[in-house]
Order: sequence, then C-alpha cells, then structure tokens
Amino acid sequence: MEGDTFSGLGNGSTQLDGKVLQTFHKSFVQVQNILDQNRVLINEINQNHESKIPDNLSRNVGLIRELNNNIRRVVDLYADLSTSFAKSMDASSDGDSSGLKSDGKAGHKRYRPSG
Repeated sequence: MEGDTFSGLGNGSTQLDGKVLQTFHKSFVQVQNILDQNRVLINEINQNHESKIPDNLSRNVGLIRELNNNIRRVVDLYADLSTSFAKSMDASSDGDSSGLKSDGKAGHKRYRPSG
C-alpha cells in the first residue's frame, strides 16, 4: 500500500516509476529529519531565552542562524520535490492520447465568438 502512494495519478493508468518514488521518499525523510532537528533547536532557544543568562542568550544567536539555515534547506528540498513531481507528471502524460495535458485540461483552445 505504501508503494502505491502515487499510483493512478496523471492520466489514470500511468504509474510513477519506482525510482521517482524512492527520490520522493528520500526527500521527505530528509525534510522530516530537519524538522525534528528544528524542534530541538527551538526548545533550546526557548530555554536559553527564559533563563536570561547572558551566555545562553549569546548562544541563541548561533542557534537561530542554524534554524534559519535549516528552514532554507527545507524550502529547497520542497522546491526540488515540486520540480521532480511536475517533471514526472509531464513525462507520464507525454504518451497520453486522451488529448489532455498534465494539468488535466484540454490541449486545444476554445474560440468564443466575440460580440
């Protein structure tokens, strides 16, 4: 069941390649690990802030930088995932003969009479 997460997407009968699913899984695991690390950082930042000890407050500067870098990494991973997903959906619809583009819309324009 877990391997079927993305099956059936696209034009109905198209299933995403196993390699694509592995890439998605790997990226989601990386994101989750970073988010778990962020939770730990945020807890430490909060404890340091509540302690009001000057050394702890100084340490927060570095912890907040690390947190910001982690957030950037998560954004980059999600952007890469989005791009990969879009490319895989486009590739899966290239052989589609239904006349629909990957966004599910017709591949032709409708002309409305003006007036």
